[in-house]
Amino acid sequence: MFIDTHVHLNADQYDDDLKEVIERALQNNVTKMIVIGFDRKTIERAMALIEEYDFLYAVIGWHPVDAVDCTDEDLKWIEELSSHPKVVGIGETGLDYHWDKSPKEVQQEVFRKQIQLAKKVKLPIIIHNREATEDVLTILKEENAAEVGGVMHCFGGSVETAQVSIDMNFMISLGGPVTFKNAKKPKEVAEQIPLEHLLIETDAPYLAPHPYRGKRNEPSYVTLVAEEIARLKELPVEEVAKITTQNAEKFFKLNDSK
Repeated sequence: MFIDTHVHLNADQYDDDLKEVIERALQNNVTKMIVIGFDRKTIERAMALIEEYDFLYAVIGWHPVDAVDCTDEDLKWIEELSSHPKVVGIGETGLDYHWDKSPKEVQQEVFRKQIQLAKKVKLPIIIHNREATEDVLTILKEENAAEVGGVMHCFGGSVETAQVSIDMNFMISLGGPVTFKNAKKPKEVAEQIPLEHLLIETDAPYLAPHPYRGKRNEPSYVTLVAEEIARLKELPVEEVAKITTQNAEKFFKLNDSK
């Protein structure tokens, strides 16, 4: 069994064949999926999906690229929705210095507010980090994010950064890029970080793994991520599936009710 811990089934890219995409995931033993909502539209869709499918869960928050659009009213709404028993995290939030839609100081303010929100509602934080590692780690430390912990989503950093994150009560989640031929850092992380600290994800419809790179990603492909981690660790893929599934169920409390 596999769990895709970060997927955007609420994205427009699945408007025409969502049921088929979900069915393919189930046929590939992807038994649970966590749908990420990161603005008004995608949060509403995520909440609808977790009502429709008993094996889907949601993480809700505000994406750093769109931080400039985030209001206190939006954050209050997220807080209210977070009491739903199948909302299992706050995010994805963090910092993205690649795109320039939202100024850095605005991103940082909205990031801090979401960490504070996560601590208030006692849910883990799902981190989006692009070209902002130093500031992400600094803010997590300053806001004492270790209190609730979280996930470094689609981790692309160094083994050292992974270890710093683990020390702050964060899981390391690997996605499609670990399968890319030239992805030196994710492969090193997969090799060196113990399996009990790892999760697997697709970030679908984005970042499809090899051999589907450049095409639309989907949750059934999370098995390819697990296979690459197994290859790098010289373990049976069944072992990677078992441990990462246990990690996800324990960390997100997927078998608990609030």
